[in-house]
Amino acid sequence: MEPILLAYIGVAFMAGLSGVASCFGITIAANATIGAVKKDSAVFGSCMLLTALPSTQGLYGFAGYYLLSSYLTAGITLLQGAAILGTGIAVGIVCLFSAIKQGQICANGITAVGNGHKVFGNTLILAAFPELYAILGVALVFLVSGMIGEPVV
Repeated sequence: MEPILLAYIGVAFMAGLSGVASCFGITIAANATIGAVKKDSAVFGSCMLLTALPSTQGLYGFAGYYLLSSYLTAGITLLQGAAILGTGIAVGIVCLFSAIKQGQICANGITAVGNGHKVFGNTLILAAFPELYAILGVALVFLVSGMIGEPVV
């Protein structure tokens, strides 16, 4: 298999799974928002912010692609292609689980806010924990891109 193909599969996994992850996470939280707004329409602003949190994982997949795009050339080595493949799969999977779990945390907070509880700030803090692992995924991309050598132009 050509090294460039390995690299493209890796960035496809990274960007694709990250985007799908955001869709799942947002949908989980948005479903809770609809229920909360039915009870109290005044909570829409807070619920909308919590619903949007899982969207960042899709951005991280795009950022990872951007960091690795200079390596996507015909002269890429097998080692570089394999490193990008492995990194892409790892980051995609981490973002997938991070966004889904973040969406679940947000959904629970949204439900509580809709029931009149004052937990918006607490939910925001707790929802940041799964986000950390998606951020570490982007850090991994940055580190790998620095370790696999100069891109061949």
